[in-house]
Amino acid sequence: MSVLKTPLSLVSVGCAMVSASVFSQDSSLTNPNISAVLDGYYQSGDRGLEGRGEGFGLGETELAISANIDDMFYGKMTAILAVHDSDTEVELEEAFIQTMGIGAGFDIRAGRFLSDVGYLNNQHPHTDAFVDRPGAYRAFMGGHYFDDGVRLTYVAPTELFWTMGLEAFKGNKMRAAEVAEEHDEHDEHGIEEEHVERDYKTIGVYSAFTKLGGDIGASSSWQLGLSYLRNENGMGFIEEEHDDEPHIAEEHDHSGHNHNAAYSGENTYIADFVYKWAPNGNYKYQHLTLSGEYFRVTDIFSFEEHDHDILSTEKSDDYHQGWYVSGVYQFTPHWSAGLRYGEVDTHEVHGEHLDAQKLKETELSLAWHHSHFSTVRLQYTNQKGTNFDGFEDDNIITLQYVMALGAHGAHQF
Repeated sequence: MSVLKTPLSLVSVGCAMVSASVFSQDSSLTNPNISAVLDGYYQSGDRGLEGRGEGFGLGETELAISANIDDMFYGKMTAILAVHDSDTEVELEEAFIQTMGIGAGFDIRAGRFLSDVGYLNNQHPHTDAFVDRPGAYRAFMGGHYFDDGVRLTYVAPTELFWTMGLEAFKGNKMRAAEVAEEHDEHDEHGIEEEHVERDYKTIGVYSAFTKLGGDIGASSSWQLGLSYLRNENGMGFIEEEHDDEPHIAEEHDHSGHNHNAAYSGENTYIADFVYKWAPNGNYKYQHLTLSGEYFRVTDIFSFEEHDHDILSTEKSDDYHQGWYVSGVYQFTPHWSAGLRYGEVDTHEVHGEHLDAQKLKETELSLAWHHSHFSTVRLQYTNQKGTNFDGFEDDNIITLQYVMALGAHGAHQF
């Protein structure tokens, strides 16, 4: 029995030493990463779909803190400050915990975080090679979709990189506009009005995604992704009034600055790809990135009569869609150039019809990177809109700086 007692005490001491070693080797346990990202610009015109405004302005100033909580959990908090119409808006973009290898390739994230659907969405905007997100993101994802929820991810033990995940979110930022049902109000006919607020579901968004990628020799790598987002509160309801004219009490507001989706639907499908090339895998001196995404948002409207039967719209018009393709080439350690083209096709209710709208954007950027932490970018944008209310065709010049202070984590692939 004495042989058993001694190893047990040694195991206890050994575990304590291993635990102390883990804590001492990971400085973030006692010294968290703290960073700030500054984004300022001058722009010659207004961008559509809640892009940047004309004149001098500040983009999103990001304040972040992150650290390993212990050997099991990681945590991060990110606050963003944005200025619009002389008002400073502060919003908590991230506040989550995540497991660090719970086993068998699974991990869980909980709190507020960026959804992992699509390619760009899980990346912070300051990492982009262009001034604003593509029109499809500004229309369907509020620029970048973050929300309160939980995510389960799995990385398969395969030669190719293969991950998949499931998410559930509160979904407030993806809700269709609230509709007031007006049932022939008190008027000269003496009929009473009834105002009914929409009953939104508290867990409004569910998503599933998968990403597959690998290397092509020593110089190239690729990734393909497919995503599905189910928005339980995304369908717009239109009341049929007594005169058989459809009526919406609240139209979409595409002006102002917010992170809500400008156009929503019940189902969103996303396909994305990215290809990267660098001589012998050395990205410091020269590299090329080609990427693109396609969005299709379906089941966007339903008509609702007084007996609450749902009448479908014509399926040929019951969708939004958008896409972009981009190429960014860093031709020296300090200079890069990018070209991006994208389109957004949406539908709005006008009278009894769904009227089509289209946005086309062509963007050319030239950026100087003194270091990994500083970028000065000059961008030309040609935007053309068809049937967008308040939208003007324009040629826009933007001069932007993006500066990072403090320790900042590695960017996504």
